[in-house]
Amino acid sequence: MKREKEIIKVSFISILTNIVLVIFKAFIGFMVNSIAIILDAVNNLSDVLSSVITIIGTKIAGKAPDKKHPYGHGRIEYISTIIITLIIFLAGATALKESLFKIIEPVKANYSYISLAIVIIAIFTKVFLGKYVKDKGDKLNSTTLVASGTDALFDAVISTSTLVAALISIFFNISIEGYVGLAISLLIIKTSFFLLKDTLSEIIGERIDKTISKKVIKIVKSFEEVEGAYDLILHSYGPSMMIGSIHIQVDDNMKASEIHSLSKRIEAKVYENLGIIITIGIYANNSSDKFSLKVKEKILRIIKDYKEVLELHGLYVYDKKITFDLIISFDAKSRTQIKDEVLTKLQEDYPDYKIYCNIDSDYTDR
Repeated sequence: MKREKEIIKVSFISILTNIVLVIFKAFIGFMVNSIAIILDAVNNLSDVLSSVITIIGTKIAGKAPDKKHPYGHGRIEYISTIIITLIIFLAGATALKESLFKIIEPVKANYSYISLAIVIIAIFTKVFLGKYVKDKGDKLNSTTLVASGTDALFDAVISTSTLVAALISIFFNISIEGYVGLAISLLIIKTSFFLLKDTLSEIIGERIDKTISKKVIKIVKSFEEVEGAYDLILHSYGPSMMIGSIHIQVDDNMKASEIHSLSKRIEAKVYENLGIIITIGIYANNSSDKFSLKVKEKILRIIKDYKEVLELHGLYVYDKKITFDLIISFDAKSRTQIKDEVLTKLQEDYPDYKIYCNIDSDYTDR
């Protein structure tokens, strides 16, 4: 609730600031017949709509989980960001059309000192607003605020271009209004594509920030009963909702009640420190078994020839079966081929055993 209120507060500040800028820029743009200033005002108007969508999206994302959406509605923020990028794109396309007309049929603008003063004020206002909104977005982990803040910073660049066009028109009597408008429109369109690309990447499922992964691993390993922590998986259900799982390696002589108690303590500490809901899986370490140690040494000798293999874990030998996990770099030409080669070499030494190997992802981005 605190995060939701803060996002809405920042959005309202952005709306009020942009409305004032729209009014002044539109008035000056029509008064001096400047297409660049008018398009700048239109772009600010799209920022107002973006902030309204941010507020609506945040309110929906804050709804409590229900039967159909048991993990909440947090991912709606990504949808809000996509809508904002489409608005930015439409603003850019409209600006592109108007600028081309202005190049074909140029009309000289009549700038005044008042119009220039307002453009300069708009530049500084957008710089401060953009930095404020973007910093808040980073702090609150809000993709919509980051998108709005980034757009505002680009607006400052756009307004600076408008100022340059005005100064060239005044001192050199050369009209480059249409060309500046063209550059502005292309910049707006480019921004929308980058924002859309980043948001879609998050929806598809990006690697979780390795800083978060390392914090989870550090907390889990802080328990003395834990001999290793592996297979971390984290799923984001919106910027403020993360659920995951991790395997811990423990002594195979631990009782079920002891493992249960350990798991609950780990889950509680991870949630208390990071706000992540995590489930614990178990690897039993049969290190007291000499045959298991022999198998481990053999696997380590095999994978030594493969620089793409980053880690061996989860080894367990039982009932004529050998199971283990390998972390193989995504840079490898064929992760499956490396796994098959390791299995083939190991099978030669243990023909009577069924051998299973699972390829894990590298959660620490080594």
